[in-house]
Amino acid sequence: MRYDLVTFGETMIRLSPPSFRRLEQTDILEVNVGGAELNVAVTAQRLGLKTAYITRLTQNALGRMIANKAREHGVDTSHIVWTDADRVGLYFVEFGASPRASSVLYDRRDSAMARIRPGEVDWDRVFQDARAFHTSGITPALSPTAAEATQEAVRKAKEAGLLVSVDLNYRARLWREEEARRVMTDLVRQADILITTEEDTERVFGIKEPSYDKVAERLSREFDLAAVAITVRETPSVWRNTWTAIAYAKGKLIRGPVYDIEIVDRVGAGDAFAGGFLFGYLTDGPEAGVRYGVAASTLKQTNPGDLLWASQEEVERLLKGGGLRIVR
Repeated sequence: MRYDLVTFGETMIRLSPPSFRRLEQTDILEVNVGGAELNVAVTAQRLGLKTAYITRLTQNALGRMIANKAREHGVDTSHIVWTDADRVGLYFVEFGASPRASSVLYDRRDSAMARIRPGEVDWDRVFQDARAFHTSGITPALSPTAAEATQEAVRKAKEAGLLVSVDLNYRARLWREEEARRVMTDLVRQADILITTEEDTERVFGIKEPSYDKVAERLSREFDLAAVAITVRETPSVWRNTWTAIAYAKGKLIRGPVYDIEIVDRVGAGDAFAGGFLFGYLTDGPEAGVRYGVAASTLKQTNPGDLLWASQEEVERLLKGGGLRIVR
């Protein structure tokens, strides 16, 4: 296979004040690169899959920064759509401390990816000899044309016989629940795998059950999905969380390992789970998907930035029990 996994979505430049400063008070910003689908591709690539990332970028230093970061992790960028117009989106992360939550401020209106249109990506060429395709609910939320381009990508992936994965990834600052329900219902009906949270499921599809298990089972039944994965986070404090996930596949409920995490940066955790889940699913089935997804996303939350900086060896060491003694 030329690509095990192809992902499609927007990546932005992330700016964040250091040392828990508020945006209003800071005089310095740390720069990172982050976007849901790139985060997924990077995780899957670092674990061992061959991945490609598709987006639309402005041909300037910021666009090149994003493409360079993807290539640094081994992700193929040869199908990126470049434009001399538009702009690269920005977003700001302000880190909180209990009881003040962390917060995100977007500056992405009229970005290059928001202005993508159907027909700009040669999907027939991209999907030739590919195994799986992944996108999220953020991509169609960017604009009506981005929604059309996402629908085109999913349709082409299905026609090419790829496994299709969708992360619901609802963002209230991008679109209303009613609009998200209309668009995402169609996309999820074409998907094989759905990755979500209980909260996103209720807001987009109006589905609420007594337990995460029942939510996953109901989603699987209503959308005829091969697998549904739900991440589960408990937040006793901003910087101390409990993290795990469950999946429902082939009529069976699968529970992942549970980790207590000293959070360094939780942004991108769900994406790292998706990348780990797809790695495990494509190599050894849904049980491996849940295990690798939880472990990879746990390690992601121990490093700054949106992207996973860990190896397959480190993920597998954690799954075997890890240990907190210094590795020499």
